[in-house]
Amino acid sequence: MFLEADLTRIKERGSDPTVVEQQIAYFVDGFPFLQLSKAATVGDGIISLTDEQIKEVVSEFDKSAAEGEIALLKFVPASGAATRMFKSLFGFLQEGKKDKSVDEFFARLREFAFYEDLKTAMAADGQNIETADENTIASYYLTNKGLGYGELPKGLLKFHNYPERSRTPLEEHLVEGARYANAGGQVKIHFTVSPEHRDKFEKLVVEALPGYQSKFGVKYFVSFSEQKSSTDTIAVNLDNTPFREKDNSILFRPAGHGALLENLAQLDADVIFIKNIDNVVPDNIKEETITYKKALAGIVLKYQKRIFDYLNQLTDSTDETLLEELDTFFKEELCVVPPASFKTWGAAEKKAYFLKKLDRPLRACGMVKNQGEPGGGPFWAENADGSSSLQIVESAQVDVDDAEQNSIFKNSTHFNPVDLVCAVKNNLGELYDLKQFRDPLTGFITGKSKDGKELKAQELPGLWNGAMADWNTLFVEVPLITFNPVKTVNDLLREQHQ
Repeated sequence: MFLEADLTRIKERGSDPTVVEQQIAYFVDGFPFLQLSKAATVGDGIISLTDEQIKEVVSEFDKSAAEGEIALLKFVPASGAATRMFKSLFGFLQEGKKDKSVDEFFARLREFAFYEDLKTAMAADGQNIETADENTIASYYLTNKGLGYGELPKGLLKFHNYPERSRTPLEEHLVEGARYANAGGQVKIHFTVSPEHRDKFEKLVVEALPGYQSKFGVKYFVSFSEQKSSTDTIAVNLDNTPFREKDNSILFRPAGHGALLENLAQLDADVIFIKNIDNVVPDNIKEETITYKKALAGIVLKYQKRIFDYLNQLTDSTDETLLEELDTFFKEELCVVPPASFKTWGAAEKKAYFLKKLDRPLRACGMVKNQGEPGGGPFWAENADGSSSLQIVESAQVDVDDAEQNSIFKNSTHFNPVDLVCAVKNNLGELYDLKQFRDPLTGFITGKSKDGKELKAQELPGLWNGAMADWNTLFVEVPLITFNPVKTVNDLLREQHQ
């Protein structure tokens, strides 16, 4: 299947021919659908915290963080391009197409945080933003003739206006980090970025950091990484043979956010906050986001302590009472139902099962009430070992032609806004090998094209989907105000971003 030159290319990318062969096998065989048991709902898989419970877990978290008892880190995937934010504007600039969103963009241009930058860029070429035609303005906005926003990642775009300076999402994450990822005055934030934009991110951090360190009285430690080429997946033709470029080399493509598991696995922290780059709001409505991030972290620490206590007890005992207690703990609190044959197992077999289930990474995932947003939701799903547990499931993982499965998926009450807090160390303080807890059968196959030829591409199990399928998982209801992503440029005109 592979030429000698192909094998050389695969090894140069840091991959392994057997891994690539497995990827081709997935194209041939496809990925199996997940079997949903039911939607997770409040009281049945989703925790709804009372005001008193929130105060309690936030207070415990604040105490641990202030005393430097735990190492905190904020992880922000920020490599995605902002191109899709400007789909309508590109249609206008390139093809003269106009719709309501384009009209609104120009009518409310002054309300955007980037307005002054755009005005200055145009003035440098003798263009007056007040009298220039819309085509000229769009050109200066989207292309490298001016701001070049159409070619930048979201993290570097001006989102919000403030009296002292307008802020990019990167800066909003710096501010958030100081509020909830602050361990004894130290704030560690890690951004995954694309190689071609890394220098711009680093430049912005150097420029912005002194002001925010002074404002919040903290010391920032900001780091970056890039998606590894070794995680790229091979592309194939429609007959599942390797897709070849004009020079006959095989084509590899980035494998989606699941590839970032490699980046996450290299970070050393007790508690890691994960949030998308574009889900940020101005300071005037940040408070609930801060509170619930701390609450999620407090929940993680509370359950981690209980899990570690159980691990220590179980290591020294096979007491029947303890095994029954663990069965209840998993079913009612960690929402893990054992295989049907569990009741026939002996004490040693049950002990081995519980030791394996306890000794796993832990995550708390914020869930907002479903507002019809595309993306994953919280479900109970069956696992390969016969157990059932909580999973974040995307529509592509569900057999929608099966009436029962489709009904379960459509009737979910909540949505995953990518709001996670993770504990990635075991009871000995050692980092887990996160790849050991990924379900490789939860990848995705999509149709793409290159140079006018159709091809099939493959994404690795999603970072918060199959990549974390074998983690201990807690779903926690969070308010809708904590979810304000920017999918199109006009989203910045919504009240929450003004």
